[in-house]
Amino acid sequence: MKNEIAVIILAAGKSTRMKSEIPKVLHKLCGRPMLGYVLDLVATLKPKQVVVVLGYKQELVRKILPKGVKIVIQNKLLGTADAVKVGLSALSGFKGTVLVLYGDNPLLKKETLDKLLDYHVGNNVDATLLTAKLKKPFGYGRIIRDKYFTVCGIVEEKDADEVQKDILEINTGIIAFKKESLANNLKFISPNNRKKEYYLTDIVGILAKKDYLVDAVKVEDAREALGINTRVELAKANSIMQKRINDKFMLDGITIIDPATTFINFGTKIGADTVIYPFTVIERDVKIGKRCQVGPFAHLREAVQLKDDVTAGNFIEMVRSSIGAKTFVKHFSYIGDTSVGDNVNIGAGTVTANFDGKNKNYTLIKDNVNIGSDTVIVAPVKIGKFAITGAGSVVTRNIPDKAVVVGVPARIMKKK
Repeated sequence: MKNEIAVIILAAGKSTRMKSEIPKVLHKLCGRPMLGYVLDLVATLKPKQVVVVLGYKQELVRKILPKGVKIVIQNKLLGTADAVKVGLSALSGFKGTVLVLYGDNPLLKKETLDKLLDYHVGNNVDATLLTAKLKKPFGYGRIIRDKYFTVCGIVEEKDADEVQKDILEINTGIIAFKKESLANNLKFISPNNRKKEYYLTDIVGILAKKDYLVDAVKVEDAREALGINTRVELAKANSIMQKRINDKFMLDGITIIDPATTFINFGTKIGADTVIYPFTVIERDVKIGKRCQVGPFAHLREAVQLKDDVTAGNFIEMVRSSIGAKTFVKHFSYIGDTSVGDNVNIGAGTVTANFDGKNKNYTLIKDNVNIGSDTVIVAPVKIGKFAITGAGSVVTRNIPDKAVVVGVPARIMKKK
């Protein structure tokens, strides 16, 4: 049973090991900044207060923060303990549990944090660590326990002796504190001699020596606690998140023929009985209706909407377009900045030429149109209901309802 909770999210760091000028927490997993996943997770805990500690290029990170969170600035990046101290400055008057999370831990699950917080509150612990067990824990801080198996400290890899390096239980950095115990002992942390930084992990040993109650809860899947510091780790995390997204779709009634070659961004919506074929990439803000077929080798970019029973087939690319119900776009086509009606057939090799060198221009294709193979539609243009374009036509002007056009440029041959 959880009491009142406040969450401090540390999101001030640079992207030093990413070798990037983009703040680390803004690097994307499945099309979304990793900090976004942490914020969503925190919202499910229904905390009393949420504090986000910003630093490097904080003006960029602010843009993705929801209303209601408190923002504090770590002006000098002096380590995690200093960042938590800055975060606590926004929690004056709060009494309860302070949960410390990191903006670069996007894979955590609600069940894991619930388990941590329930244990922390239910056992009246001063500090409860989330730990993990790794077969090869190289590079991680090891959890030190005394002869009674009580947590008494954390030793970093570089400081560990040979016996300590054999310890498989590692620190994830995520800790739930009694607010008072945390606030009263942060001041005893000394700076790291080499970097002159203050590390939050040092508080574990300080609390243990002063007979505060320190304990740990192990995460069942160590991958949840993966912190992302390099692009190699980012790629690993992206694979894990992509599997979660694909699995959720399949459990909801969508067929994904080969999940390993299907890449779907966070936030995509797909209706039941749709089939996604291999080597398909679906980017952000895409909505797909029921009973659609997408791919193989399809690329649906941002703001694409497919209504029910659409076929978007082999080697097609779509962007900022709406495709009507029962429309067929089967082969080798590019559809950009276009609204396509219902029951339209778009032949192989069709291109909407939407860019004139300065502006993205709009195409409207109404219901029951038949676009011949290799048609080029030079936007802006409107094609009326039941119109037909001949193979190889270049459409440069509006086409009325029921017209048949052919040629370069396309001209009206007859009306049906």
